[in-house]
Amino acid sequence: MWRRELAVSAPGKVILHGEHAVVLGKVALAVALDLRTFLRLRPGAEGRLSVSLPGVGVRRSWDSPGLRALRGRIAADEDESKSPSVEQLDALREFAGIAAGASAPESLATLAFLYMCLAISAKYGDVPSVEIVVWSELPTGAGLGSSAAYAVCLAAALLMVCGAISCPLQEGESTSRWTEEELTLINSWAFRGERVIHGNPSGVDNAVGTWGGALRYQAGKITPLKRVPTLRILLTNTKVPRSTKTLVAGVKEKILKFPAIMNPVLDSIDAISQECQSVLEAMPANPSPEHYPVLEEFFDINQHHLNVLGVGHPSLDRLCQVTASHSLHSKLTGAGGGGCGITLLPPDTSPLAVEAAKQDLCACGFECWETKIGAPGVTLHSCSSLSAQVLHALAQS
Repeated sequence: MWRRELAVSAPGKVILHGEHAVVLGKVALAVALDLRTFLRLRPGAEGRLSVSLPGVGVRRSWDSPGLRALRGRIAADEDESKSPSVEQLDALREFAGIAAGASAPESLATLAFLYMCLAISAKYGDVPSVEIVVWSELPTGAGLGSSAAYAVCLAAALLMVCGAISCPLQEGESTSRWTEEELTLINSWAFRGERVIHGNPSGVDNAVGTWGGALRYQAGKITPLKRVPTLRILLTNTKVPRSTKTLVAGVKEKILKFPAIMNPVLDSIDAISQECQSVLEAMPANPSPEHYPVLEEFFDINQHHLNVLGVGHPSLDRLCQVTASHSLHSKLTGAGGGGCGITLLPPDTSPLAVEAAKQDLCACGFECWETKIGAPGVTLHSCSSLSAQVLHALAQS
């Protein structure tokens, strides 16, 4: 029986450089965003497993015998490259009363929870009677890795209560993290949860959520960077919806139409990613303010390249113009065509300039957060160490 009340958190992610070029084998840099998803874990009623997701309106509870009866049909394949089968997902939908083809966030989040719970318990032993509440600072559907942060938190919590990984938090500690071997296991199960939600994800988002910091992604290979600085940014959501599939197809069409023009643009984006990696890795040992103008130039050049690829948008142009009026540098992050942008805040940026930029961005109808990139990955917390805001949100279950 699980007897402790603890919390797990995992960060979201943004793409720093390499959007769209990464699809064509170039380097992309993904960084952990210090907007986090939080999971509270505590002992539950005997013989019951409960989950509450107040952000998407989910509050469900199942009895252990019912889950155990379904478990044999959900046992995970040892081949981690395989997605959950159609038969497995159909069985989960039937059990949870979710209509076939339902794609609302609450349906997919429930399916991912059930799949991970049953597949993990099939391999490592029963999930004990616990209550799980998950709340996130991340907006859903904005390309910021909210589903991966959810899957990482679930994987860590479920593996821990089943005994597959340790509970590293000692009495009196505020936070703790797992060993590298345990993080690898958390990441592999989070990836399986992401497959329930997205079908065929790249694995980047859950890797960022697990290890934090920054990672390099190229041709399917994910490499966490060893040491990176924590950088202050403004994250702005233009709230303009976009179709990643349509934008990717548009880039491909432009490359096929003008290969001699577009391929050098992709090569330049690749060079920016690699040069930026070198700067980030140099900064912890040599925290010179001279690095920041270089990072700002990378933002400016890459934003122009992304516009050339055809993934800009008037809302993103407006975002860049507003921040430039405050001597700040911005670029889109993710698919483009709307969505989100990031603005670098060097250490010498005055609080008044930041506040003025935020007000002007909000006046455009955008949503804006002052946050950090390079944040730590999945972390175990004592509940008493969480902020009042997070504790209040987790209590709304």
